[in-house]
Amino acid sequence: MARPHATRLWEQVEGDMAEVPVGRRPAWALRADLHDLESPPDAGGVRLIPPGDPYLQKANRPLLAPDAGLRKRLFRPVASPGAVLANGKLAGLWRVKAKGKKAEVTIEPLGRVARGAIEEEALRVAGLRGGAELLLVID
Repeated sequence: MARPHATRLWEQVEGDMAEVPVGRRPAWALRADLHDLESPPDAGGVRLIPPGDPYLQKANRPLLAPDAGLRKRLFRPVASPGAVLANGKLAGLWRVKAKGKKAEVTIEPLGRVARGAIEEEALRVAGLRGGAELLLVID
């Protein structure tokens, strides 16, 4: 986008924005969102985050997996597993592969996670693979 165009757009929203710190650099957020930004709700439930998801970007990795050995297993150059999040915390690694008409979802737990919650989320993954039948494996 050309700078003059960006300047005109910024001038239209400038009054609705508030400066917020992000590390050592300033950033901007909508004033209406400041309360949510300052005290976000707690994360809940189980989610299977696929490899390559923006949540797993390089800047977030030490926060998600403080242990260097675990980071090495989770963030591989090729064929990385996905992350199992339980209540916002890393609770395991996961992979999916096709087995005929089934989607085999393999979970490597790093702590305790309710099987029912994992199964519900794994069914969504199977659904994204063309409605494949789920085969859930917890190692």
